[in-house]
This record gives sequence, structure tokens and C-alpha cells, in this order.
Amino acid sequence: MKFLSILKKENEILWRIKVTSAIIFLFTQPSIVRTEGGEGQMEVTDVRIRKVAAEGKMKAIVSVTFDNEFVVHDIKIIEGQNGLFIAMPSRKMGEGDFRDIAHPINSDTRTKIQEAIFTEYEKVNEESEEEAVETISQASEA
Repeated sequence: MKFLSILKKENEILWRIKVTSAIIFLFTQPSIVRTEGGEGQMEVTDVRIRKVAAEGKMKAIVSVTFDNEFVVHDIKIIEGQNGLFIAMPSRKMGEGDFRDIAHPINSDTRTKIQEAIFTEYEKVNEESEEEAVETISQASEA
């Protein structure tokens, strides 16, 4: 009985992954998706950054909105050996085995998403640094 419930849960997770992947695929194919102006690529219309502590490899958690119609939450900005990279939302499938829930189908789309995320991340970092300098100067004046 326990085996059947585990199998059912695994099938449900796999089904969700396939559906999410299919949705993202449809939204990233210019020959399939039509925008108001006719055929076109899906655009990143909003990037929300939730910063994580400065220590550690994970720098931020991000939500990206496409065409003001579709959002992907829990994208992570991680500092690796070769610099920052994004990790798409994933679920643990077994011991140490993770699978993406949603991900770009091609490298051009990944690059487009990554550039939008890094641009907003840099903006948020600059604002944080300016606020820190302002706070320090106010404290020294007092």
C-alpha cells in the first residue's frame, strides 16, 4: 500500500514538471505564441529580487514575470566558482536528486532571463550600498 502511495506521488510530481515545461515551451516559441503586435518572443516584464544574507553561496531568490501574464518563482542567484549563475526552481526527487520544475528550453532564452535577473540584481545591490553609505554618514554626523 505504501509503495502505491509513493508511486502515485511520484507520478503527480512528474506530471506537474511536464505540464510546467510544456507551458514554458509554448511561451518561448515565436512561431506558436502571438503577442498583441503579432508573432513575437515572450518578454521579461518584471523581476523581483528577495536578497539573502551576504554570507553563503545563495545571494538572492527571484521571481520573473513574462508578458505580465506568467510568473516563475524561486529562481536562485548562486555564486559559483566561475561567478554568479541562476538556478531554476526545482524539487527533490530522491536522495540528492533534484529536478527543475520550470526551465528555459534553449540557451538564448536562458541568457535573456539571466541578463534580466542580473541587471535587476546589480540595481538592488547598488541601492543597498547607497543606503548603507547614507546610514553610516548619518550616524557619523550625529
